[in-house]
Amino acid sequence: MADKDFLGVGMKFPPQINKATGRFMTVSAEESVRQSLYLILMTHLSERPMRPDFGSELMSYTFMDVNAGSIGWITRTIREQIALQEPRVSDVDINTDVTSGSGMVLFDIRYRITDTNTLDNLVFPFYLNAQTEEEAEEEKESIAYEPQIVEEVEY
Repeated sequence: MADKDFLGVGMKFPPQINKATGRFMTVSAEESVRQSLYLILMTHLSERPMRPDFGSELMSYTFMDVNAGSIGWITRTIREQIALQEPRVSDVDINTDVTSGSGMVLFDIRYRITDTNTLDNLVFPFYLNAQTEEEAEEEKESIAYEPQIVEEVEY
């Protein structure tokens, strides 16, 4: 592990406490890079006041229509943000898997860790048209509800 010190050590995401020591759990090496990529994708630009250029615009695409153009646009955005913000990776290749009807797109982000020449990947699920899915769920619930007719009983 000493030969991978240059990849860094950072706090685990989501933050967790080690019950034995009472300290924050940390990650290192390839896992540190993977979690860094995840944070870049999940953080909206200007969300961090001290680092307004950190993150991506990915969450602003949540309610876009699922078509080849929008998927291509999102893929390009992901690739550009990773190239700008994560110097430890190169050769970023992104494959997409659009699950029809569900509004979910799986982004399989393959990358090379530059200093060790190690190939790794991150599968990132992204949900488009989230409101439509919630409305569909509410519609299912409303259909499932059938009012019961109660007969009046005379005493």
